[in-house]
Amino acid sequence: MDNSNILETERLILRPVSLNDSDGMFALDSDPEVHRYLGDKPINTKSEAIKIIEMLLEQYDKFGIARWAIISKYSEEFIGWSGLKFIDKMTNSHINYYDIGYRIRQNFWGHGYAYESANAWINYAKAIIDADALYAITHMDNLQSQNVLRKCNFSQKNTFQEIIHNKPINCIWHELIL
Repeated sequence: MDNSNILETERLILRPVSLNDSDGMFALDSDPEVHRYLGDKPINTKSEAIKIIEMLLEQYDKFGIARWAIISKYSEEFIGWSGLKFIDKMTNSHINYYDIGYRIRQNFWGHGYAYESANAWINYAKAIIDADALYAITHMDNLQSQNVLRKCNFSQKNTFQEIIHNKPINCIWHELIL
């Protein structure tokens, strides 16, 4: 991989996911606590983790952007993923927008990795893709994620319901004008 496909922060390497990340992706998405605000549907098999990675690779091909792996510079461990996702379906009266997101393995919570990686993506959105705005969606009760977005200067715009795994979820819509 050439270095144009890597973002670095003080403690993190952000790079496209690969099939080699399947163990880390399984550790992330099989954890019920990680999925508490995501519809409570953790995965059960490594093949499901591989399908998630394949979906991300399809997003790279289709839109040129997707969630990337978060790797510790020190331990080289897969911490989770973060990044931008181009959304081409109607969500909360918006379509064709960039969503910023992050998902961190539970044993890495509380270390500022979501904030650190989100800031890297905000800078990327400004410098590389010249986006006018970024958006994010959080579960109404996910205060930790809302705090990350607040620290990144996102504004809470409104609440709405999103259907996740056939269940209505109360969400907050966040916006950052770049």
